[in-house]
Amino acid sequence: MHHAVFFAALVACAFADSKPQFYSFSPSVGSGYGTSYTITGEGRITGIRIWEAYSNFIYGIQLRYGAIWSPVVGSQSGEVIEMQLFDDEAIVQISGKYAHYIQSLVFATNTGRSLRAGQEAGYSFNMYATHKKAELRFISGRVQGALTALEAHWAVLD
Repeated sequence: MHHAVFFAALVACAFADSKPQFYSFSPSVGSGYGTSYTITGEGRITGIRIWEAYSNFIYGIQLRYGAIWSPVVGSQSGEVIEMQLFDDEAIVQISGKYAHYIQSLVFATNTGRSLRAGQEAGYSFNMYATHKKAELRFISGRVQGALTALEAHWAVLD
């Protein structure tokens, strides 16, 4: 009887403390070779730059937080594609294709706009937050000349 009371109290405490999950993580896609990277900053993401080679993979990526651009991850080879986000616009989905390198990326916002770069070849992936009010906060992964892996980190911005 004592064990049943203890177990019931433990379950009640667990559910009493349960809160909505405001952070989620989209696991790595790509081969994962090379050096690890993280692109993060203060506040909301306000811009994206992606370097692609025509009919090829993603060479480099850069995010802007407020008015400050992060360092470039990868290289600035090929054509640069850029999207500036509007006030109250947030990235809510990342999809694309991967093989050894990240072949293509599509960043979609809560307003329906998107930024597309790269080649449509390889395995498909789709990343998004588990909480409906969350947005992309930062990315991480691996790079070896070009991006070889990508992970997404989502959270509700205060």
